[in-house]
Amino acid sequence: MVSKAVVAGVSLILVVGVVVGVVTVTRGVHSSNNEATTDDKSLVTGMKAVKIICEPTSYKDVCERTISGVANNASADPKDFIKVAVSATLDEIRAAMDHSAILEKDHKNGTHQKNALEDCKELLQFSIDELQESISVVEENDLKTVNYRVPDLANWLSAVVSYQVTCLDGINHPKLKSAMEKGLHNSTQLTSNALAIIVEFSKIFMSAFNIPLDGLKPTSRRLLHEEATQVDSEGYAKWLSAADRKLLAVRGGPKPNAVVAKDGSGQFKTIAAALAAYPKNHKGRYIIYVKAGIYDEYIIIDKHKVNVFMYGDGPRKTIVTGNKNRKHRGYETYRSATFSAIGYGFLCKSMGFRNTAGPTGEQAVALRVQSDYSAFINCRMDGYQDTLYVQTHRQFYRNCVISGTVDFIFGDSATMIQNSLIIVRKPLDGQKNTVTAQGREDLKEPRGIVIQNCRIVPEQKLVPYRFKIPTYLGRPWKKYAITVIMESQLADFIHPDGWLPWNTTNFALDTCYCAEYGNRGPGAKTDKRVRWKGIHIITDRNLVTKFTAGPLLNGSLWLKNIGAPYDLGFTH
Repeated sequence: MVSKAVVAGVSLILVVGVVVGVVTVTRGVHSSNNEATTDDKSLVTGMKAVKIICEPTSYKDVCERTISGVANNASADPKDFIKVAVSATLDEIRAAMDHSAILEKDHKNGTHQKNALEDCKELLQFSIDELQESISVVEENDLKTVNYRVPDLANWLSAVVSYQVTCLDGINHPKLKSAMEKGLHNSTQLTSNALAIIVEFSKIFMSAFNIPLDGLKPTSRRLLHEEATQVDSEGYAKWLSAADRKLLAVRGGPKPNAVVAKDGSGQFKTIAAALAAYPKNHKGRYIIYVKAGIYDEYIIIDKHKVNVFMYGDGPRKTIVTGNKNRKHRGYETYRSATFSAIGYGFLCKSMGFRNTAGPTGEQAVALRVQSDYSAFINCRMDGYQDTLYVQTHRQFYRNCVISGTVDFIFGDSATMIQNSLIIVRKPLDGQKNTVTAQGREDLKEPRGIVIQNCRIVPEQKLVPYRFKIPTYLGRPWKKYAITVIMESQLADFIHPDGWLPWNTTNFALDTCYCAEYGNRGPGAKTDKRVRWKGIHIITDRNLVTKFTAGPLLNGSLWLKNIGAPYDLGFTH
């Protein structure tokens, strides 16, 4: 996992604050009893820095208690500040893990809730991994480089927020949920504070210490995950040969490390077997070619399997299928996925993923993605409710087909879907279709689902009923949900309201950000859209530039390595 916490950034800020305090103190002289002592002056200076650092946070008292002790220790070096700042969050998450283990023992006879608590432990472990790795990243870079890497750090901290929310979402038992919320109370506040501080990193330095960092280039060029993104002078990944680069851009793919074929013509008959052969400490890409066939498997690209490139013979020829679902088989959303991509840098081309639970299965995920810097090219995801779970991190989709009914593109990630076909299916009687449900929980998260230059159309079965069964562009799943539909073709079946509230509540209507820009087609008419505070009908492209792939995904650093077309900015 690539998740190197920003609390480290907090620590570096504190270093400067303390240095300023030390300089102030050394210039002073011993004073009379009516004047402040040298130690008092140091304390005042340190606490002033603490106030400034904690100003952008949502839990200021918690922030001040967490860092005040470090700020007053003038002898501490930068690593000491980092370790203390990160350990505060780590300790609370570890405590929450221990708490979940105790709760799990108490509910060992309740299989459903026991599974939910096991999921919590896994999700919190992801959080711990990301925070631990953050220490090494900050230690290896100077202050300017840390500032340059704020997008990475903010992304990783946002993932920690998402993991904790996902943990709680999976628990349905009221008392158990309340107990787990109490266990996560401190860690969620600390994570939120750390995220706020890193997002405001440059402003804090400028306003508090007059140290401008914006525009300064870092001295280190190790801006991305070392194993995944080493690039040559032309901007291509070093592990990718010139021949392979050409193959990536056309039909087929590069020479594979493993070939999967149901008929026995490859090295493996199952995708799981090919993944099991992933070499320990493998460097560069691990390339798996999956020949045409329907693979009835539940696949997880786990966190240890980084830089996997998997390609097939086409999204209608190479298909991974399953039918796990909440209604009939008792799987919560997180565990219902047919295919889950977790390991960093997953790249997939020309494959299909489906969940065949049908419209009665309720939550039934075909593809779940939490892989950072992941990309899906010419792929297909078919399901009904919750088809594509864009769980967290940065994700890119190009020339894909995505079908479903209720919230079928959902999650808390920075996701760009470009030049793709989005097919809305016929739901159960009485249901409404919602294309998206974005889950941004914290105001500072650099997240959002963006659909750019796509076509949103009804399937043939829905066409006769398309004006009787309402279809909406989305609804806010969490308080600060961000969804942007831009430069896309919207068919006539999109409801004039455009957007739907969460169930029958007024939840997040003022705090969400649901935007439309430059869309085409009869469904793109905005004169009758709902009038929430969170609805934005935009005509000035400058207001949506931040939602293009360049800034949203940090795309200029990595999309050139996926071997497929992409647009960093606007398409029209």
